[in-house]
Amino acid sequence: MTSKLTEVSTSPQAAKPKAALPKPTVANEQANKVFIIGLPRTGTTSVSVALLEQGLTVAHQAFTKQAFMLADAVSDAPCFSDYQQLDALFPNAKFVYLDRPMDKWLPSMQMLLGRMLVHLDKDKGRFHPIMKRSFNHSFDIWQVEDVFDEAHLTACYQRHQQQVMSYFAGRDDFITIDISVAGSFATLLQFIDLPKPDTAKFRQLQYPQLQSQPQNFPQLSFPQLNFPQLNMGRNVASWDEYKHPNKISANASGPDKRKFFDYRLD
Repeated sequence: MTSKLTEVSTSPQAAKPKAALPKPTVANEQANKVFIIGLPRTGTTSVSVALLEQGLTVAHQAFTKQAFMLADAVSDAPCFSDYQQLDALFPNAKFVYLDRPMDKWLPSMQMLLGRMLVHLDKDKGRFHPIMKRSFNHSFDIWQVEDVFDEAHLTACYQRHQQQVMSYFAGRDDFITIDISVAGSFATLLQFIDLPKPDTAKFRQLQYPQLQSQPQNFPQLSFPQLNFPQLNMGRNVASWDEYKHPNKISANASGPDKRKFFDYRLD
């Protein structure tokens, strides 16, 4: 069954006044959620896999209430577009913004859109309605003539970044990291109150599936206490390929079947 939002947004992302945010309406099974709110191609899969290996349940994308309830951490769509609404629904959550140098992000995002755009079509695209409206909200894909234009994508990235930084300014439940920077993994673990792995055992124990199946992940490196390097180059399927019992389905069904929250994006 395909779930739908109360309203699908067709307007660019805009700052939202506090009064427009939803009130918490669901019982939060895990009080201290972690939401990864970096845009696609900033390392959301790498962070998701790293958190799986630290014992968290993780949803890389979440399109149902139940997926949010089951996951300790949620990344990618719709977190990067819906962080204000999620902040209201989960007031004890922590938020992690992922930054990436523009010269790295732009070609990677252009590649991703080249593979996804046909499936993000408002009427005929096969992707989930929440994914489609999340991408439109952040990248205006239903409004612009050339979504691949560097100036357009740069403006989208900067707009998202500025709005995130403005919204979370002065708060201690928010951090920003660049996963390519040494020490960023330890910074994340400290922020979400997880113990730092034993460096003597880290290389042998971290990401065991990736190490045992290098043919599926040919461009990985495993520096101690760093994130795995996933979805490199044109690869966009590392999350699907990575098998782990802590993975939460984006379409998990629960008491409300596969319904999503009833908030709106303006």
